Amino acid sequence: MRVYEALVRGLESLGVGAAFGGAGENAAGLMLALKDSDTIRPVITRHEQAASFMACGYAMYTDQLGVCFATAGPGAFNLFSGLGMAMSDSYPVLAISGYAAMEWRGRGSLNETSGLNRTPDSQAMFAATTKGSFLLTEIDRTIDVLEEAVNLAFEGRPGPVHLHVPENLTHRGQSVENYRDPRLDVAPVVADPTAVLAAADTLATALERGQRVVVLAGFGAIRSHAGAEVRRFIERFQLPLVTTLDGKGIVSEGHPLSVGVFSDSGHASAWKAFREADVVLAIGNAFNQHATFNYRDDLFTDKLLIHVNISASEIDKAYKADHALVSDARTAVAALHAALDSRVGPRTKIEVDGQDWEARRVPRLPGKLHPGQLAQAIGRMLPPGGVLLGDAGAHSAWLGYYVELEEGQNFRKAGEFGPMAGHTNGALGLQVAHPDRTVVVGCGDGCYNLSGFELMTAVEHDLPVIWVIFDDREFKLIKIYQLGTYLDSGLVEFENPDYAAYARACGADGYTVDSLEEFEEAFAAALAARRPALIDARITRWAIPHYSPSPDGVVDGLVETLEARFRD
Repeated sequence: MRVYEALVRGLESLGVGAAFGGAGENAAGLMLALKDSDTIRPVITRHEQAASFMACGYAMYTDQLGVCFATAGPGAFNLFSGLGMAMSDSYPVLAISGYAAMEWRGRGSLNETSGLNRTPDSQAMFAATTKGSFLLTEIDRTIDVLEEAVNLAFEGRPGPVHLHVPENLTHRGQSVENYRDPRLDVAPVVADPTAVLAAADTLATALERGQRVVVLAGFGAIRSHAGAEVRRFIERFQLPLVTTLDGKGIVSEGHPLSVGVFSDSGHASAWKAFREADVVLAIGNAFNQHATFNYRDDLFTDKLLIHVNISASEIDKAYKADHALVSDARTAVAALHAALDSRVGPRTKIEVDGQDWEARRVPRLPGKLHPGQLAQAIGRMLPPGGVLLGDAGAHSAWLGYYVELEEGQNFRKAGEFGPMAGHTNGALGLQVAHPDRTVVVGCGDGCYNLSGFELMTAVEHDLPVIWVIFDDREFKLIKIYQLGTYLDSGLVEFENPDYAAYARACGADGYTVDSLEEFEEAFAAALAARRPALIDARITRWAIPHYSPSPDGVVDGLVETLEARFRD
């Protein structure tokens, strides 16, 4: 069989169900092999960047490999943003791209990226944006290289890998004669039993002394399907649970022990619980910028930190851990529970200040629909098992703050790499992976303008994603940053098309709403129709996301900011 036929057959044997890519001469053989596949659904995108985001979406809440592909040269380079997202957000993704014929290296042939004679060096560029990049030079090593790449993608903390396929290996007469199904053999990451016992001893001592212990859950806990273990743990030992934005929904946010989101755009109730804690059990956290109030030096002052993470490189990266469990989150929580259960007797039920402690009221402002009202409505109406994606922008802060998730629902912000349009397009891959789940995207008009043409891809493949555009005709976060830093703003306003008319022109459903009542009616219709839909929500420009640069609260954060400015 030909090289791309062998690769597709290998991916089929690994359970891959979809591949997202851009058309191109160097990818022509792969496109034909995918066309003939009985189990892999090929999705040709309008732009290769969208394909890489869709592969991330496909891998987001599955244990499966996301696959994207592109032709050589410029097409391949369009995959970088999605691979950067997969790297920062821990998605196992395989990118396959063409490569100019090896015998022509250095001659400057079409799409050559050998790094020779003023051609770009794609090997170096992909190596810098993945866990590993492979150049297939011998056709009889096709499956060996695929096997190595895929195992690397899943090994430890998941991430992206890349495979170059030179054009000469696709020529007639080139054949994979030694095909075999690749093996996926990734060892589970399990905590050292001694480290588990030491951490359990610290937790038991803290509980015996009446010290306050708080559990902080991040996306790593979601990724490892640790929801049941986390809920069982906090209920048994009566511990308040706070989450990062990406940890929302690990346990129902209406649970009596759920306190809210701990981040600079999070809930005052979560800030209070964290501030008063003596011991923090952090499960699946990377302690990134917005979750740590810009890496505050004093965040863990006078606190003990027990840090659970699947990657050893994440331990002590931002904050020194008193106990470190290098482990998959689910197995680590189960092991801690077993070790602690025999040490701790029955626990008295505690009462915590939940998210409603701060009464998340939406302020009355002049103008159009308040984005907080919009977020609350999405949260109320999101069906069981629904997934809400927030793209890069102020809308993610409103969604994270105002939406309350039930167990089984998920929320994901744009991640630390933070590409605009990452989730606007990634939602299509997520919908392919989960055809029975409702997928809703909250995106800014800036995000949607970057990549909204993939709506045609959703229509073509009958993917009933619902996009809710937070339309205020400006780059809100950039404007806020400009005003806060420079006391001035500029080049942040723009005009928008008639999004509803555009949606209908593409064959999707389109709505324009100016009030909460109109939005609820449109959202209900979109949920019922199960078709691709675009809701243009005209929001007020006066609304500012809930934010504090300090976990001590908004007022203390403002004072700290003013003091710092006067010191400067």
